[in-house]
Amino acid sequence: MSDPNELAALKAALRGALQTADALSALRDRVESLESHADLGGNDLEDLARVTAAHAIASAALRGLVNTMLARRGAAEQSR
Repeated sequence: MSDPNELAALKAALRGALQTADALSALRDRVESLESHADLGGNDLEDLARVTAAHAIASAALRGLVNTMLARRGAAEQSR
């Protein structure tokens, strides 16, 4: 039987990871448009640092939740 709180957490974690992926994608043009010898400005680097950290955290949270769900389901199946 599924846990409604667990499913709500899964949905929220997935939304968080997708939102940070969208924020990272929004920075793509700034990076892709750089000339090969150009330098990325300080503000752009700060934006990248902030967004990549947020994405890493959101992705890690989602991954941790999924792994916990898998482990719980594996333990439940082994107890049958």
